[in-house]
Amino acid sequence: MLVCFTTLRCPPTCVSRGERLKETGSAQSFEHRLKSEGEPMKTIFALSLLLTSSSTLASDDIIKESYPEVFSRLAMDCIHKEYSNKIAHYMNSDEDLKPPRELYPAFYGCFDWHSSVHGHWLLVRLLNTHGNEIDSAAIIRMLDKSFTEDNIAGEIASYTRPGLKSFERPYGIAWLLQLTAELRQSDRQEATQWLDHLLPLERQAVANISEWLPKLTFPIRTGEHSQTAFAFGLMLDWARVAGNREFESLLTARVLELYSSDIDCPLAYEPSGQDFLSPCLAEADLMRRMLTRTEFAAWLSDFFPTLVESTDISWLVPAVVTDKSDGKLAHLDGLNISRAWMLEGIISGLPSNDTRLASLQAVVEAHRKAGLDAVLGDMHYMGSHWLGSFATYLQTKRGLAVAEGN
Repeated sequence: MLVCFTTLRCPPTCVSRGERLKETGSAQSFEHRLKSEGEPMKTIFALSLLLTSSSTLASDDIIKESYPEVFSRLAMDCIHKEYSNKIAHYMNSDEDLKPPRELYPAFYGCFDWHSSVHGHWLLVRLLNTHGNEIDSAAIIRMLDKSFTEDNIAGEIASYTRPGLKSFERPYGIAWLLQLTAELRQSDRQEATQWLDHLLPLERQAVANISEWLPKLTFPIRTGEHSQTAFAFGLMLDWARVAGNREFESLLTARVLELYSSDIDCPLAYEPSGQDFLSPCLAEADLMRRMLTRTEFAAWLSDFFPTLVESTDISWLVPAVVTDKSDGKLAHLDGLNISRAWMLEGIISGLPSNDTRLASLQAVVEAHRKAGLDAVLGDMHYMGSHWLGSFATYLQTKRGLAVAEGN
């Protein structure tokens, strides 16, 4: 059996159990290390135990039983970890040069703003769905620390500075709205206060996006943060949870104008070398939110004409990351996960007797396995600061929950 030992500060090193015991002196000394290094080391040790003796990193049973604890620890280990940090920052003067914790008092951790936001979403999501399987008390304390009135006021102060209307647009703002949607659907008393504090930031974000949408003359079809299809899907889900009919109407009109006539999406051109979102699948996952099942089935036939009943798994093959320490190359692990949930979304939008369902489901499972194996088996910080959120979105079926009223 191979066991992976690492920290969140350096690339992982895989050694045999015997080699590790030789290096540390004894099992007791390793237990002492667990105690002395705290929660990050405990999380990593727990993850290492999920590895099996074969090339398969995680069985379905282990994933089902372990993922809430594992994924929650990933976010807990980083939401208040300030460095390393990559800030997207617009400066008007020397006064704007500040450390992340002062620029973004609530969302300064997890390497960048959007990862911090969806790391907080991950914790709220698991409180909502698996509260008895995670350290809920510790998570609530951490969220209390983040979602203070003063912290959110600091976020608004940064967001409303001159030149910042495009800040984290659309990706980070979509995750912010997903966070407040999750809080709206929580039955925890703390969530009401957290949401109250976040509402001014939410209102500013919605106002900025509403001003931008009529000006957007073309969709943005990248496989990274600027992509509009994925972000629009999250924003639409928020509008329906929040009951914001005005924003839903605006966004729906723009989506139909930008995407409804698309045909022959060139899936064979995907992925680009650092994608974590599929432009084609994200668009299809967005359009299933807009159309009836019959309408969507017809639209999908024009959009993916090569997807038929006889299509095999080679139609879409999971991507492989060659260097986990390279933050851009590591995006492909996230691509496998997001492909899986987007394909599940596509399946959910089709009639139950659609002949393409079996082909689609086979591709889902191949990507689910590849994506979750990466999360359970690799703890380099270039992946661990964000992949837990993607895995949580997939495993809790968040993209399907809004349509199902959950």
